[in-house]
Amino acid sequence: MKRTTSKKPPARGDGLTDALVPTAFVTMALLNKIGAENDLSLTLLRVLGILWDRRPRMTELADYLGLEKQTMSGLIARAEKRGLVARAANVADGRATDVFLTGEGAKLVQRLHAQMQASLAPLTSRLSAADQQLLQDLLERMLDGGER
Repeated sequence: MKRTTSKKPPARGDGLTDALVPTAFVTMALLNKIGAENDLSLTLLRVLGILWDRRPRMTELADYLGLEKQTMSGLIARAEKRGLVARAANVADGRATDVFLTGEGAKLVQRLHAQMQASLAPLTSRLSAADQQLLQDLLERMLDGGER
């Protein structure tokens, strides 16, 4: 007797998930590769990316990354030894400590950004300029309101 199987149509939203998850995997693999090439952990890559356009307090940075204060302090101390970040007292609250990129750290972030653009180019170049802009707009809208 022949067995028949019926495929259920995907539940609403599954197609989007099925597109987003492998996209995230490819992006993470590229970030891991670039991090390894530059002797940077994925967490430190994230820190450098966060610091590109802001100067958060240590506690804010730790909370955002989901790290304990002690772990965050160790990570920042190692980045300081490499000359990538610095710490200073917060202007509004001298008891708090801000973290920011040094000039060397900013140069590294620019280089990492260029490496990521080059790594993603084989994928993004499959899209027209208009589609690239549309995808960017949609992703930004999807993440709007969330910290990046």
